[in-house]
Amino acid sequence: MRHTSRDLTALVLQVVLAAAGAATLQAAEQPPNIIFLLTDDQRWDTLGVNGNPIIRTPNLDRLAREGVRFDNMFVTTSICATSRASFLTGQYARRHGIWDFNEGLTEEQLADSYVGRLKQAGYHLGFVGKWGVADPPRDYFDYDRAFGGQGQYRLEVDGRERHLTSVMGDQIVEFLGEVPADRPFCLSVSFKAAHVQDSYDLSQEPFPYDPRLEDLYRDVMIPSPSAALPALFERLPAFLQNSEARLRWAIRFWGPARYQESVKGYYRLISGVDDVVGRLRRALDDDERGLSDRTAIVFAGDNGFFLGEFGLAGKWTPHEASIRVPLVIFDPRVSKEHADRRVDALALNIDVAPTLLELAGVAPGDEMQGRSLVPLLRDDAVGWRSSFFYEHLFVHPRIPRCEAVRTQGWKYIRYLDTDPLYEELYDLERDPQELQNLAAVSGYAAPLSELRQAWAQWRKTVE
Repeated sequence: MRHTSRDLTALVLQVVLAAAGAATLQAAEQPPNIIFLLTDDQRWDTLGVNGNPIIRTPNLDRLAREGVRFDNMFVTTSICATSRASFLTGQYARRHGIWDFNEGLTEEQLADSYVGRLKQAGYHLGFVGKWGVADPPRDYFDYDRAFGGQGQYRLEVDGRERHLTSVMGDQIVEFLGEVPADRPFCLSVSFKAAHVQDSYDLSQEPFPYDPRLEDLYRDVMIPSPSAALPALFERLPAFLQNSEARLRWAIRFWGPARYQESVKGYYRLISGVDDVVGRLRRALDDDERGLSDRTAIVFAGDNGFFLGEFGLAGKWTPHEASIRVPLVIFDPRVSKEHADRRVDALALNIDVAPTLLELAGVAPGDEMQGRSLVPLLRDDAVGWRSSFFYEHLFVHPRIPRCEAVRTQGWKYIRYLDTDPLYEELYDLERDPQELQNLAAVSGYAAPLSELRQAWAQWRKTVE
């Protein structure tokens, strides 16, 4: 039988449509790819989309507008190793037990973490950047660019100096170019930025940014936080006035010139991360396998960071600047009607592991204490937590151990080693900057008593 050119054209079209339909069905049936981006010491308000009028984060702002952002995202312990262990395990520190920088996860804990469970589910695993929980596991990831310790921002690569954040961008693109076609992947990217390059040497640059970003913010005057008034520091108890947070304030922020230099360096480190996120999105969009349509992206910070509030630097205490961090979840499978949403529910770092697992269709471990945030992406009517517990038991001569309870409207802080007992109480609706400690103010005995009881109950339930 002879075929006309019109018949052949129709036959080719049928074959193409059938192949496209099969590819679409296969993509729909395959679990999604997952990319988890974690920055270091990035506080909640250091994104343009979160209301910062100075910082330049166009790629992260776009991700937030295309996804869902959580306005009340917090860490349950504000120190790197402990918080990163909580991100991995979905557990409070009292359960996972990581309180210092030399103790790593056991094999059982790693197997029950989100990376371990995705590995068991057949995911192609990649890790780029700062592992953060003692030494990284070896021969565990299919693509392994993890490093231990704090790392250095300035690296020598192929005979020339490169910035760590930019090198990590190269590694992300390399990973995406090598992922297998027949398996979903999970890439965890753990930035060092915007963590200070720790040093007590005043001659050292505290926030070594990529030199190509030097002109960024050059002609901007960074305003000092309203909570940085000297009178607020003078109200602090002696153990906070003489704390590590005050010592590091003197190194990083003492004097107008040093303050401008440090905060602009901090902002430039975050803008460097934003550039890498732009490279990542372009690599996904340009990939001929359609990765952008099958890849969910979760972006979060591991701790907050004092930028001079109360005359302090660092983190550690349960104040908002120290514990509130950004969180954005972008899932291309979620209908566009749910994009550019802002969620007020209390989200925690321990929620990220079960969230990543539910995105992949993998059950969380029984030991995980966090809750998947996936139902909140669709605005499902779900009962949610009304408070959470904060704990900081890291032993250091100048970092006070403390615990806290935060609700939607109140915060209670209790320092564990003071005599007499020192407490803080804040009405967050009236005083979101925590300028007035109400613990010893007459008329607030009822909320103080209620939150003391909540603190005592929480301590029993988080282990």
